[in-house]
Amino acid sequence: MGHVDPALNLLVVGELCVDLIVLLDGDVRFGQHEQLVTSTTLTMGSSSAITACGAARLGVPTALVAVRGDDVFGRFLGEELSRRGVVEAGRVDATTPTGSSTHLSRPDGDRAILTAMGSIGAVTAADVTDEMLDGSAHLHVGSYFLQESLWADAAALFARARARGLSTSLDGNFDPAEQWDRGILAVLAEVDVFFGNEQEVAGITGIADPDAAIGHLLGIMPDGATVVFKRGADGASAVTRAGSLSARPPASAIVDTVGAGDSLAAGYLAARLRGDAPDRQLAYAVACGTASTRAAGGTAAQADAALAAELAATIAVTAP
Repeated sequence: MGHVDPALNLLVVGELCVDLIVLLDGDVRFGQHEQLVTSTTLTMGSSSAITACGAARLGVPTALVAVRGDDVFGRFLGEELSRRGVVEAGRVDATTPTGSSTHLSRPDGDRAILTAMGSIGAVTAADVTDEMLDGSAHLHVGSYFLQESLWADAAALFARARARGLSTSLDGNFDPAEQWDRGILAVLAEVDVFFGNEQEVAGITGIADPDAAIGHLLGIMPDGATVVFKRGADGASAVTRAGSLSARPPASAIVDTVGAGDSLAAGYLAARLRGDAPDRQLAYAVACGTASTRAAGGTAAQADAALAAELAATIAVTAP
């Protein structure tokens, strides 16, 4: 824990938690009813860890800086990261329980997420050493609005990474408090790639129109920056100041959408680090997001490089 091999390319900083996925036939009934469900699955959770696992599955040398407890969930996560080829570069805090999220997922793809924070918001900028940055090509932070201990120094962390030659990305995800601030606009001034959906870009900017909201974000971000706009079942767009590209996913049977956006981010970063053209970056990203929906949880069906390339070849990327 704490050491990063100089050969690593992707450094992910963020949260680490388990996901308990409960697949329902309908809605939850209260009143002390015992209700039978389709299945219950314990799996790797958290936006940051799912992205890290997705990138490692695609062959990108990846490290994760996060905090977990010294408990059953924490040990499970440590074993899962090792099994999935992710270097665990964070720390264990024996005084804090490992975070957990229970996902109540319905057949229509909608879900409720019940999260016990525990160690989720415990990672700090001080956990990211200069040695880690020097051994990496890209810094990614996931679930920004859950990273309570990172907020005060997040902009400085991104600036430090860029000063050392790294490219950077940020996935804000949903803000449970729906305040949509936490210093994120200052952070975006140091972010090369931002991942967000319609609700998130509207919340952060206060602008309801997605195109206007994305334009506002790009006005804050560095020259050459990209907003990867996640559209759920409609795929994604990659928008820069120069224009935009869009891609729709191939037809696929959906089992569970948990972590699909995080796998999409992994695919996009893998293709970007490989130097692919922008349209192929987006196609690869959508392919990875699509593959991940084929099993319960965020990591069980993540694509390897061969499957991602096969799916990406079927995806047409268009420019409006």
